Amino acid sequence: MTIRVGNCSGYYGDRLSAMREMLESPEGSDLDYLTGDYLAELTMLILGRDAMKDPSLGYAKTFLRQMTDCLALAKERGVRIVANAGGLNPAGLADRLREVAAEQGVDVAIGHVEGDDLRDRADELGLGQNLTANAYLGAFGIAAALRAGADVVVTGRVTDASVVVGPAIAAFDWQRDDLDALAGAVVAGHVIECGTQATGGNFSGFRELDLTRPLGFPIAEIAADGSSVITKHPDTGGAVTVDTVTAQLVYEVAGPAYVNPDVVARLDSVRLAQEGPDRVAITGVHGDAPPTTTKVCLNTLGGYRNSAEFVLTGLDIPAKAAWIRGQVEAALDRSGRPELVEWQLDRTDTFDPPTQAAATSVLRCHVRDPQDKPVGRAFSDVAVQLALASYPGFTLTRPPSGATPVGVYRAAYVPQTEVPHVVVHPDGSREDVPPPSPDLLTSPPFSAEETVAKSAHLEEDPGPTRRVPLGELVHARSGDKGGDANVGVWVPATHPRRDAAFAWLAAELTPDRVRELLPEAAELEVEVHPFPRLAAVNIVIHGLLGEGVASSTRPDPQAKALGEWLRARVAPLPEEFLS
Repeated sequence: MTIRVGNCSGYYGDRLSAMREMLESPEGSDLDYLTGDYLAELTMLILGRDAMKDPSLGYAKTFLRQMTDCLALAKERGVRIVANAGGLNPAGLADRLREVAAEQGVDVAIGHVEGDDLRDRADELGLGQNLTANAYLGAFGIAAALRAGADVVVTGRVTDASVVVGPAIAAFDWQRDDLDALAGAVVAGHVIECGTQATGGNFSGFRELDLTRPLGFPIAEIAADGSSVITKHPDTGGAVTVDTVTAQLVYEVAGPAYVNPDVVARLDSVRLAQEGPDRVAITGVHGDAPPTTTKVCLNTLGGYRNSAEFVLTGLDIPAKAAWIRGQVEAALDRSGRPELVEWQLDRTDTFDPPTQAAATSVLRCHVRDPQDKPVGRAFSDVAVQLALASYPGFTLTRPPSGATPVGVYRAAYVPQTEVPHVVVHPDGSREDVPPPSPDLLTSPPFSAEETVAKSAHLEEDPGPTRRVPLGELVHARSGDKGGDANVGVWVPATHPRRDAAFAWLAAELTPDRVRELLPEAAELEVEVHPFPRLAAVNIVIHGLLGEGVASSTRPDPQAKALGEWLRARVAPLPEEFLS
């Protein structure tokens, strides 16, 4: 027996038509569940600001639009919906869905999961005052709602994989000590929770894919033992390959131990195999006992910020940058200097430029302050008033703007026993879900001893090298976890000497070498973890993104393109792996 679990959203703002596409496909009637992930760390800040303006909000409004369009269709197809779109107000979202169902005359049972919102207990738990404070819940509450007959389950902050794990628990009656099965479902959930990233989106090997049609959203076929097959509807674009699945497995993780409230899934135990066109099997996943604590996502308002971008064209770029910087700094000293002033010069000009764009560089000035006045129009006016009194060719990339609020993200950890996990069933009854027992036993910790040797030492000199971009050999996928950046790098599954190439890669990408290749990480802590069974290494760069996406001044605040920068760096690669 297997269940087919589809995904129709990887973030708040994903393709609005995806829910209908998944349900209307000829194979849509074969789905048992359709899930969606709407809650990135940044999203909690956005929803917190929504709730400040209107306490009846705080949920993902696009999910409500999707359900208004598709509720009757899902009921007709017999597909149950599970989503974390409740955000800060799952009860409010459940009520709105009931209103929609009543208006449309659709008989559906709607339940929700709550308890993750810890704002009222923040001081008691030592979390401080925050705009949002949400603990990551596991999947057993979702399973309880489904077992009680819910057709639709909406939650607040659960782990991304939980919307997939919950249906599997309900279908197979897994218990807390079914650790390997739970871990297998966590891995399947991690693969499909970001939507089309499992079918070719954000994939460095995109040139090999069918790009003539919109990328299809993924499906996980999960078996009773927790093994799974990742696939997609055949009438959609993109592909499901070992490499597209690997890309998602190494995305936004902090090492081999992928921690969830219900189980710790060992990513270095995962085995992938191409089972057929657009079908990748996931087997061998090992589960360790769950942690006694759970992560809490905290967002605070950290003041205000603004920025100006000066366009520098042609010759004398450093001198032009120095002049305008000095002028702005002096003016800020006179008008009231913000707490933080940060400069970035991006040299993108070329010699003998054939176009004006090729002659252009950009100097960015970012300012931040606890108060809005020093970084509002007072700052914008400084930039504008220099327009005729500064470097030749003065221009800005955009008009002056006012100050915008800054969100600061941080993570905390609290005992799972301190976090209520409550299911509100369709009939209004409430059920408490107990946390995992602290004395839950596990099998011996996983060790990939038979493959670790591949990453420990090169058995022989790889021979002559050629200086080419690293991307001539490897794929990469990168992203953010708060202020940390993650980069997964792996040798493609089709490489004829994959094991040997991986041994070279694992020996090459030491923390010091990563700092050389990515100089912006030169002063930061870098971790590198080998995943031999995936021919991959996982790189974590601590602090690269400062206080998180909402406050980062990097051009790439979520580190989505960091992996592509790494692939573009030129290094001496063994010629035998390039043929």
